[in-house]
Amino acid sequence: MSLAREFTKGLWRDNAVFRLLLGLCPALAVTTSAVNGLGMGFATTFVLVCSNFVVASLRKVIPARVRIPSFIVIIASFVTVVQLCMEAYFYDLHKALGIFIPLIVVNCLILGRAEAYASRNPLLPSVVDGVGMGLGFTLALFVLGSVRELFGVGTLLGFTVFGAGYQPLILMILPPGAFIAMGLLLAGMNRIESLRK
Repeated sequence: MSLAREFTKGLWRDNAVFRLLLGLCPALAVTTSAVNGLGMGFATTFVLVCSNFVVASLRKVIPARVRIPSFIVIIASFVTVVQLCMEAYFYDLHKALGIFIPLIVVNCLILGRAEAYASRNPLLPSVVDGVGMGLGFTLALFVLGSVRELFGVGTLLGFTVFGAGYQPLILMILPPGAFIAMGLLLAGMNRIESLRK
């Protein structure tokens, strides 16, 4: 498979949130705004790319019987880096994302890519896979957060979109709104996919 296909598969065909339904806990919990979605997406992308790099580099060295614990230690190391950097430089975002930053360690998208792809492929394709899957995850969180923020508050990235008379749908920034928005976006993607075929 070409590097271009490895990169683009995570954006649409194998999108973690909308196709594989992976990483739904942070996707539904933190996407009350587009900024939160971007923050969580970029943090996850960093961890995914770095862990794929290390796992692919050490794939012939890590014994099979300690493969999964090794992957978790590698992932946890990069999550710690992300958490400390966010706390130091993006404190408001760190507070908004809260417990979901350390929970990146157990995000099934990252562990799944380490196990299913990086541990079985060379370095460059593994890094490209990590970038593509991570950006697809970020895109999904951004879209979900944008929809919820737009209808739930009437803003997008903090800028007012609807006029002063707009009555926000508060439900959209509450937990049920995450499921409603997710269902509508999944339905939209399935419709687009059926039209493409």
